[in-house]
Amino acid sequence: MLSGKKIVALPWLLGIAGLTPFIGLAAVVLLAVPGWQAIALQAFLYYSAVILSFLGGIHWGVAMSLDHEGGHHFSSRMMVAMAPSLLAWPALMLSPRFALLALMTGFLLIRLYEAQADSVERLPPWYTSLRTLLTVVVVVAHLSILLLLTLT
Repeated sequence: MLSGKKIVALPWLLGIAGLTPFIGLAAVVLLAVPGWQAIALQAFLYYSAVILSFLGGIHWGVAMSLDHEGGHHFSSRMMVAMAPSLLAWPALMLSPRFALLALMTGFLLIRLYEAQADSVERLPPWYTSLRTLLTVVVVVAHLSILLLLTLT
């Protein structure tokens, strides 16, 4: 039983560690001098795009391992798996405000997809609470930078 808890603890540990760039870079954007703000903003947007693409990869793996090839769940999950990358990459070519909005929307949409019954039943029990926490922090980080850009 203890080894089972260690296995579940690892995704939580890694998920929380993955928030470090979001929190750290958002703090630099909010608090640093303008030159560093610009660098941190670019790094934040790139990291956000990479992580959003990673979330699509999760669903690619779920489709390959749990869904019957050619079935409805397989096809829809494979399409959903590609959507984050296809949103994230062009978002990097937008102005920072629109990039933040696009990426944040992507995180919210993938979370909504994961909350659907057919997704919940295919994902581990701990996944929903972990992803909800991570999504809230990521969205707050995006909103805080967006607010700063709107006010300046």
